[in-house]
Amino acid sequence: MDALAPPPAAVRDANALELARVWIAEQGLHCALRVGLYAGDGVSRETNAWGIILADLAGHVADALSAEGMGARTELLDAVVERFNAEIADPSSERSGEAGTSVG
Repeated sequence: MDALAPPPAAVRDANALELARVWIAEQGLHCALRVGLYAGDGVSRETNAWGIILADLAGHVADALSAEGMGARTELLDAVVERFNAEIADPSSERSGEAGTSVG
């Protein structure tokens, strides 16, 4: 397995929490998620938090692609968001696996 190292801030912070791991394995996408951190505050708080997390992640992807010389950050972010919305509307593949809350 070729895993990424945690970012320096996560290593320094004793209270850091890993929220997601994503792999390409066996010709498919596989995820481990920590959900439920905001569940006690209601579904809308949990979904709002994940919306922010996904938006921030998209911004980091655009930053990384831009740093690799693949284009301007704003154009790259627009392309990622466009594809995200298209994938939500019409998924290119089925999701499978177990879902559950992982808080701890």
